[in-house]
Amino acid sequence: MAEQNTQQQDVNALLKVRHDKLADLQERGKDPFQITKYDVTHHSMEIKDNFEELQGKEVSIAGRLMFKRVMGKASFCNIQDLQGNIQSYVARDDIGEEDYADFKKFDIGDIVGIKGTVFETKTGEKSVHASSVTLLSKSLQILPEKYHGLTDTDTRYRQRYVDLIMNAEVKDTFIKRSKMISAIRRYLDREGFMEVETPMLVANAGGAAARPFETHFNALDEDLKLRISLELYLKRLIVGGMERVYEIGRVFRNEGLDTRHNPEFTLMELYQAYTDYHGMMDLTENLYRYVAKEVTGSEVLTYGEHTMDLSKPFERITMVDAVKKYSGVDFNEIKTLEEARAIAKEKHVEYEERHTKGEILNLFFEEFVEEHLIQPTFVMDHPIEISPLTKKKPEDPNYVERFEFFMNGWEMANAYSELNDPIDQRERFKAQEAALAAGDEEANTTDEDFMNALNIGMPPTGGIGFGIDRMAMMMTNSPAIRDVLLFPTMKSLDK
Repeated sequence: MAEQNTQQQDVNALLKVRHDKLADLQERGKDPFQITKYDVTHHSMEIKDNFEELQGKEVSIAGRLMFKRVMGKASFCNIQDLQGNIQSYVARDDIGEEDYADFKKFDIGDIVGIKGTVFETKTGEKSVHASSVTLLSKSLQILPEKYHGLTDTDTRYRQRYVDLIMNAEVKDTFIKRSKMISAIRRYLDREGFMEVETPMLVANAGGAAARPFETHFNALDEDLKLRISLELYLKRLIVGGMERVYEIGRVFRNEGLDTRHNPEFTLMELYQAYTDYHGMMDLTENLYRYVAKEVTGSEVLTYGEHTMDLSKPFERITMVDAVKKYSGVDFNEIKTLEEARAIAKEKHVEYEERHTKGEILNLFFEEFVEEHLIQPTFVMDHPIEISPLTKKKPEDPNYVERFEFFMNGWEMANAYSELNDPIDQRERFKAQEAALAAGDEEANTTDEDFMNALNIGMPPTGGIGFGIDRMAMMMTNSPAIRDVLLFPTMKSLDK
């Protein structure tokens, strides 16, 4: 405890020095916070990559002071900007005695602007020879010590701004995430899809099996929910004649936190009229290859110990065949619920009394199959009980035209031949209402406006939802969803 108190006293003393330096600057009419702009002509990597062209020419750079070594009348410092780091040589005779005296008092973390000429030091370091140095913002907090950096994961997620300063690979992850989303948009725009926006606050949170967050709208004195999916509004647009639509947006699910789940996350859903789930498989395969190449430069992705080859045709297998392959149980031979329960007990698969035969098949899939689906795989033809918005297979109405896309043992996307029969849809909603009454908190309720849209008529349609955050994890080899969310949900420090 005494050691902690001493450390805190030391920190407080250092913080006071920074505040005193700011006060001194303000008294002398040099308040950095009064500066409103600084003209930046180049960034660090720009200068290094184009050194031959820029050598001897004047540039202006700006960024955070990360290193400073004062050697009497001359100093070296290191400036970190969006692209990386670059060294600057600062000499008293070049910037003036008063400004050099101020420069020597700059602290690590200060934001500075440097104007000067591009040159190369005797040791081969591409640098900027300063002709003027401007303090643009005073850092009043102490950055983590350089060589140990910011390693505590909880602090990294809570103070992402510090994490981005101290860990270059973190910034690279989020640059790649941005490139990934841009690549998705380019691909879909090229394929004739239109990007749209639909409501986040909804009266009926449908389209997925999840518990919604609830809120109250004071102006209308109505209870509303935050959306759990994008599906039902996008389908309304298909009804309205918009044949290819997509949305990339936040959805909210009132569930737990783990390495692959955050209560608010980014989902992309797209819908295409006049196609089916086979068309969605082709789109998914082509989209993933395109995005991987754009973001990583390769169609082969490495995630942890696994390497996934997107250049080869993706495997396509039915859920029944997948369960048979990995558990030895053939659900084509299981005719009744009693038989399904019996084989579940035999194989130690836990189920609840409310679970149907189709739901037990899905439990087998989760228990025995998912972990084996490392290479890109489409698992097709799910039981109707777990797919309330999907078209039945004409040859077997117990199953639907649905697939889930798996990589690395994770579900990466979920797609349907969309149910466009309003009579069948109402019966599915009734079954969902019954499940809700029986205790399933994730079951859907009937959306009457959506039913009205289906009654007006929706063409045959293929639809799919992509988990953007999991896709970003895969493209950046990030171990947890929090590593690809700039500001993940965290438990309050007050709790």
